[in-house]
Amino acid sequence: LNSLSACSSGPKPFGINLWTVRDDMNRDPQGTLKTLSECGYRQIESFTGEKGVFWGWKPEEFGKILSDLDMQMISAHVDPKFTTDPSTEAEYLQLCQDLASIGAEHVFNPYPGPQSSSEDWKILAKGLNRQGRISLAQGVRTGYHNHHQEFKTTPQGDLPYHLLMEETDPSMVDFELDLYWAVKIGQSPENLFKTYPGRFSFAHFKDLYKPERISEIEASDEPRSEEWPVGASTYLGNGQLDFAKILKVGKSVGLKNFIVEQERFDASTPLEDSCKNAEFMRQLLG
Repeated sequence: LNSLSACSSGPKPFGINLWTVRDDMNRDPQGTLKTLSECGYRQIESFTGEKGVFWGWKPEEFGKILSDLDMQMISAHVDPKFTTDPSTEAEYLQLCQDLASIGAEHVFNPYPGPQSSSEDWKILAKGLNRQGRISLAQGVRTGYHNHHQEFKTTPQGDLPYHLLMEETDPSMVDFELDLYWAVKIGQSPENLFKTYPGRFSFAHFKDLYKPERISEIEASDEPRSEEWPVGASTYLGNGQLDFAKILKVGKSVGLKNFIVEQERFDASTPLEDSCKNAEFMRQLLG
């Protein structure tokens, strides 16, 4: 991995979701974080794996590991049970306190599971509002991260993403737009930013292969399930998203945090592509 350090540069305001390098984190978390730091990442978005968002360390220990690498954890994808199960409020409160203690300011529901009706989505929105009240008191904002199901019309004729926007309190609930999933389902990130200005504090910068490559993948790969289409993410700049255009519109309506994510690695490794993605983000953000 030492060859990757050639990508090193000064601090830049972008991060990476550790889901991208989850296998590396499970094998060697400190070594993986060191490589990410050498590649130029200064911000980390964690997720709730088997070892939790702090990867088996106490919050202050994890915070120090990151600080020593000139990095900071700014957000985390947390268990969706906190949205749907009020009996977890004490656990959620403690998690928010722990996150705040090392400077993290956002938590996101990363995926609530399939929802079958408009009412289900409205109930979910109420749960996000409840989370928001709890987290905000600790200096942490609650948010929601999309995939593709939020843009599939419910049997009642509603667009779930619109319901979430309408039913959540903007003073307490933010959104993290996954650019890949929005484009894959046929949405325009720029239009979403313009339709809901001020709601997006974060975005996942994640590229989608061009149509001809997607066709090849769909012809050769089996989908994970009926619910999930075949994954077609690629390293930034190798796909069809116009990130410069998206960024310009997003920043004009309040987008401040830029998180790299990638899930498919056809001719590379997660760490190698993560370094390549860091270089792309440095050039994109100037």
